[in-house]
Amino acid sequence: MSSEEIIRIAAKGDGVTASGRFAWGAAPGDLLLEDGTIQPGPHHVTPPCRHFGRCGGCQLQQLDEETLAQFVEARVSNASSAHELGAQVITPPHLSPPGSRRRASLRAESSQGRVVIGYREAASHRLVELAECPVLRPELVAILGPLRKLLITLGQGQSPGRAKKGKHAHARMAADIELTLVDQGVDLGIKGLIAEGLALTEAMLDFAKEQGLARLTLDSGYGPDTVWEPEPVTITLSGVAVPFPSGSFLQATEDGEAALVAAAREWLAGCATVADLFSGLGTFAFALAGPETKVLAAEAARDAHLACKAAAGISGRPVHALHRDLFRNPLLAEELGRFSAVLLDPPRAGAREQVERIAESTVQKVVYISCNPASWAKDAAMLIDAGYRLVELRPVGQFRWSTHVELASLFVR
Repeated sequence: MSSEEIIRIAAKGDGVTASGRFAWGAAPGDLLLEDGTIQPGPHHVTPPCRHFGRCGGCQLQQLDEETLAQFVEARVSNASSAHELGAQVITPPHLSPPGSRRRASLRAESSQGRVVIGYREAASHRLVELAECPVLRPELVAILGPLRKLLITLGQGQSPGRAKKGKHAHARMAADIELTLVDQGVDLGIKGLIAEGLALTEAMLDFAKEQGLARLTLDSGYGPDTVWEPEPVTITLSGVAVPFPSGSFLQATEDGEAALVAAAREWLAGCATVADLFSGLGTFAFALAGPETKVLAAEAARDAHLACKAAAGISGRPVHALHRDLFRNPLLAEELGRFSAVLLDPPRAGAREQVERIAESTVQKVVYISCNPASWAKDAAMLIDAGYRLVELRPVGQFRWSTHVELASLFVR
């Protein structure tokens, strides 16, 4: 039987042979046999999770550490080379370790009184019930068992109208679950359920107390309502305790955040004024602000903007929080010209309109943090065409065993 060697891993996680055959779950050095089966090679390891292959959360658990690092670096370097960005330095990637992810978005569904909490199967609406998750912080995994019992109770209070009608109709429960590890413990958000009556409210309060939750919110369709929050929930960013609005964006791992922040601090040291665009809660603003540096933190999400503003006031850090939609109303070239440097950390789609204004400006340094190498490369090409050079690229693999890759980049005019 003829076979072909897997020579690389494609962007979506499939192994690829020299002839262009694809094989899911393969590693470089594996042999792809004629019947489509895989003969493991030297870089193929046993996946650490029993759900791998069904759960859509991970695609690369079959790779050893060396090959996983190579994949993360290749995703970034290939995006750079495809647009001929001419990166002068690409550093070895930072990989977050197992059990380090501090936030997760899960789905919960019930049928016939049984509750399943987990991720979707790959390319399917079916849920994989999480019995374990080697990616998440243990504190988040530990809450899933007790949460199932709470959701069974809450599910009994839902209308049976969504279930098949008849004398044996059962109420069906479906909810989105947000878990975040904050300074005070686990912040739990439940969206899509209605909890009417004293009994269900008491059940949620008892659960929150027993599990020592930092906060429990319930969103029945009109935004999150706080059920339990014994003290104001915060997240510490570079030594500053920032109020944490329910559902706010947070870097996936503490070590990944530290790697991105370290790059920004190193590259922008000595800059007197920095514009932090798409600043969120102030992850980079509070890291950069200090005796020698003043920071403008521009953010469109009102909750995040107000949290950053409040933390800046309390901490005394020289951060000016600006509420501004940078997609509809980007900072103009003449506004940007007042700053020594610009840092931007936009959503996955990139920031074309804002980058166009940066390209027109006189700003000397630009630090671009991205969670999508493809959109980053398109934006970066505009900066290169405007006379910037790509001095350094740092790949960051916060989403371990996933094809999702982040990066930090430095452009100098």
